[in-house]
Amino acid sequence: MNSDKFKALLENYKITIPVCIVLGIILGLVVGWGIWPVQWTDLAPYHLRADLREDYLRMSIYTYSSTGDASIASKAWSELEDTADETLDAVKNNPLFLQSEQITGFEMIVGAESADAEPAADITEMPAETDEGRSPNWLLLGGLCVVLLIIAAGVVYFLLVRNQHSQESQPETLESRGYKQERMSVDQGGYGGVPQAQDAYKTSLPDEPAMPAAQFMTTYMLGDDLYDDSFSIDAPTGEFLGECGVGISETVGVGEPKRVTALEVWLFDKNDIQTVTKVIMSAHAYENDKIHMRLESKGEPILAETGKQVLLETATLQLEARIVDMEYGEGAAPDQSYFQRLTLELAVWPK
Repeated sequence: MNSDKFKALLENYKITIPVCIVLGIILGLVVGWGIWPVQWTDLAPYHLRADLREDYLRMSIYTYSSTGDASIASKAWSELEDTADETLDAVKNNPLFLQSEQITGFEMIVGAESADAEPAADITEMPAETDEGRSPNWLLLGGLCVVLLIIAAGVVYFLLVRNQHSQESQPETLESRGYKQERMSVDQGGYGGVPQAQDAYKTSLPDEPAMPAAQFMTTYMLGDDLYDDSFSIDAPTGEFLGECGVGISETVGVGEPKRVTALEVWLFDKNDIQTVTKVIMSAHAYENDKIHMRLESKGEPILAETGKQVLLETATLQLEARIVDMEYGEGAAPDQSYFQRLTLELAVWPK
């Protein structure tokens, strides 16, 4: 029943909402930083690499020397901000196509206009961004992913493991109060012992509520080849506790319709790590050694008898399945080998 357990976890909003939020944040970081990072445009020369700043300053010096426009020199100098001096020194050391007179003239104009150029620097100032802003910072991205995974693990621990530990702190169960022993004595009494079963339950559990947390009725009929009933178990507050159900476990013979010789009753608890299953078998299947051994791997074999009560227990739930009515089919098959009809009443109590 792994698929049923996974489906139940997906339907639990206390788990799905935090997980979806964490996954959404991680996906957003991967897309925003890795796949489609931010591309910066129209930045000031101050943000360029050192070699590109030098090229920019050489072109500005050449343009000034060709036009004689001092505003071009002042603007170029102010846009380089605190990298202007080191960039000019680099151009002096490697002038390329520039003449020394052009560099000297530019330097004189810049030195005379530097005080006036400061307001222009304030006007064109932009938020400082390094070259790392144009490429993903994988170290930061990895750190954020690790933090988010730690948060997700904490959420899972709080919602699942903590609940399981709280249940382990209550070791007293129905079996410890003699319930199982009384139930076995009632099973041996047949259908006439059903009223005593109810009295035994009330006597062994004086502090438990008389009404079960959930109660269902299901009937298998010959010809229902896809029979598989399942029910959601919810607390009075609406909290999801688990699921239970009945389905076909084994058939005999060939042809249509299927001749069902065994049905499996299962109980899933959201606070338990496994699904508990018991197999209700016809008299023929129960006495047949091969079928009996094969079905033992699915769950404890139970002989189908009217009034028989089957008990399933998990960490926090207890299910009582009672065979209300049953009838064997007749035909080209061994006697009492398949069911014509079988009705089960399922009652669930929280521990």
